[in-house]
Amino acid sequence: MPLMASAEVLRHETQYRVALAGFPIARADFKTEVKNKQFTIRGDITSAGLADLVTSIDAKTDVTGTVGDSKLQATHYTLYYKSGKKERTYDVAYANGNVTSNTITPEPKRPQSWIPIHDADLRSVLDPISGMIFPATANLNLCNQTLAVFDGEMRMDLKLSPKGSHTFSTDGFKGKTIACGVRFMPKSGYKGTRKDYLYLAKTDGMEIWFAKADTMNVYAPVYVRIPTQYGTVTITAVKYGS
Repeated sequence: MPLMASAEVLRHETQYRVALAGFPIARADFKTEVKNKQFTIRGDITSAGLADLVTSIDAKTDVTGTVGDSKLQATHYTLYYKSGKKERTYDVAYANGNVTSNTITPEPKRPQSWIPIHDADLRSVLDPISGMIFPATANLNLCNQTLAVFDGEMRMDLKLSPKGSHTFSTDGFKGKTIACGVRFMPKSGYKGTRKDYLYLAKTDGMEIWFAKADTMNVYAPVYVRIPTQYGTVTITAVKYGS
């Protein structure tokens, strides 16, 4: 069945719990709407649990674009991020997968170890939100691809590889998932001496599980495992459905 069979509006909501070494540190809520193959995704992320003892974090993201046969292609991506007193807004426009404009407000100061982004890095890229959602086509080969992602500042490749299947159950979903191993490969737009990126680039323990959202007829993440120097970060869907 195609993603859009009529002009009706399709809606899907996913709520995530983010934990570090088993302790909650954040909550995230993403609401998706699709009509006539045009999509909008709005997300809210807030700190929780232990993280609130250190600093409060609030982030809002908004992505619009078009549903294609094999992927969602953003036309506009924004992210507002506030950590304590620090605020920053990222705004990216795309055309056919290529970045046409990109602003960061306020403009950050770059250290000498900064690896700059080149024009070639901003061609045929995905945003970090809709780029993780895939239409459920008959020839879907989800875990055999490399995702070129640009998040408004950093350009990275996420190389996926098959890791089998796992049963997953949450509010709105119970069934099998498609599990992919993930290799994180930073390319540009980051501090070259940043230890957490260097650590993550060397590990092979990162995983992402995708579940089918029947209403939308797409696969989207329901579980992510990220090894860090400070413990394992897990992102788990506690709600997955319309």
